[in-house]
Amino acid sequence: MDLFDRVLELSRYGYFCGQILAILMLETVGEEDPGLVKAMGGLNGGVGFSQGCCGCMTGGACLISYFTGKGDDTGMDHPEHKSALSEFTAWFSDEMTADYGGIDCRDITKGNPANRVEFCPQIIAATYEKCMEILSEKGLI
Repeated sequence: MDLFDRVLELSRYGYFCGQILAILMLETVGEEDPGLVKAMGGLNGGVGFSQGCCGCMTGGACLISYFTGKGDDTGMDHPEHKSALSEFTAWFSDEMTADYGGIDCRDITKGNPANRVEFCPQIIAATYEKCMEILSEKGLI
């Protein structure tokens, strides 16, 4: 099954952007973490369905941080943590602004939540691919 089809499948199960990104990442590393999937649900619909900052932008940042962020009291962020996040957020902002007029869900959906069906699956897939590309190029996965 290709990435886009998997995104559609997860959407049909009732998952949204942040959760789908978490599930895809967990599948990639061969792990399960229902708590993480639940927590990422807070990013859905523009942070708590507020139509604010797209859950793909915040979810993508979380995905990158999963691999690069500080994970315990004695650890440290990976040296590429901030550059990976910066590269991702710049890409996301540039792409979404050019294609949809902004990075908020209300911009992307033009204020009509029904537009999520048309726009969001491709944005989720592109976000996941970009995150994996950045992590791979930096030797982090």
